[in-house]
Amino acid sequence: MTKKKILVTGGAGFIGGNFVQYMVNKYPQYDIYNLDLLTYAGDLTKHKEIEKADNYHFIKADIADRDAIFTLFEKENFDYVAHFAAESHVDRSITDPESFVRTNVLGTQVLLDAAKANGITKFVHVSTDEVYGELDFDLTTFFTEETPLQPNSPYSASKASSDLIVRAYHETFGLPINITRCSNNYGPYHFPEKLIPLTISRVLNDQKVPVYGDGKNIRDWLHVLDHCAAIDLVLHEGQIGEVYNVGGHNERTNLEVVKTIIKTLDKSEDLIEYVTDRLGHDKRYAIDPTKMEKLGWKPTYTFETGIAQTIQWYLDNKEWWERIISGEYQSYFEKQYSLKI
Repeated sequence: MTKKKILVTGGAGFIGGNFVQYMVNKYPQYDIYNLDLLTYAGDLTKHKEIEKADNYHFIKADIADRDAIFTLFEKENFDYVAHFAAESHVDRSITDPESFVRTNVLGTQVLLDAAKANGITKFVHVSTDEVYGELDFDLTTFFTEETPLQPNSPYSASKASSDLIVRAYHETFGLPINITRCSNNYGPYHFPEKLIPLTISRVLNDQKVPVYGDGKNIRDWLHVLDHCAAIDLVLHEGQIGEVYNVGGHNERTNLEVVKTIIKTLDKSEDLIEYVTDRLGHDKRYAIDPTKMEKLGWKPTYTFETGIAQTIQWYLDNKEWWERIISGEYQSYFEKQYSLKI
């Protein structure tokens, strides 16, 4: 029996990397192909435990390289694509919007063209709740799949653009697709420029933790392994052409998140340093995941259990993140926050 082949783009990143491990371990009957360009946030050391598995394969390539992508699709004849690859950090999109358009929009279109030409079974496009814009602080309001797209940053605009072109390939060409939109992820192997790992790493080193504005912006937090389970379900059972919102039911202000980490690590809140607010900083994100729940998914992690586990993971894996916060990331951090790494 021929193994099903699943291409995971961005499989050296945070969410895609966790998904690669999840799929390799759960489905030995599938061949999992990890495609990644290994840019600054790409890291293969996370895959040491699976890199020799018979069903794991790594390919270094740029999703915007049409010749390379078409050659790969023609050679491997993939059954499914789970598309995670993206430039994803809002701050970086403000300083360099062009790279976000190239990767997130043009790269997605190249993948869609290759998928269309090679008759894949399904293309799952992994997006973000940020494409919906922002909610106010009324905690009874939520994003649904019918909420209009109103992105406010170059990052979210590039993701909204890719969502729309994915939808168009389904409506125009009949390409079998799903789009998922998740809330903020956290968990193992999260790149240290994002709020939770940034806070953990700096608190452990007794360094100032930058908090934008007054810290009252609210995010809904989703453990990355709950997200992986949701993508798995959509891949296998999602209705063709549908959008699914994946949320964690864990709304917290940024300041609450930072204070939780500081308290857990038994450090002083004097480490908090308020910095100039991010341009166009959305007030609040919150997802209504009812449609996903009707498909058969629910998050298994509360924020309390998930953040405790995540903090412990960073304590147990200091070598991994200490290596990452050197070099290029150090110069970026100092420029972005006017603080020393």
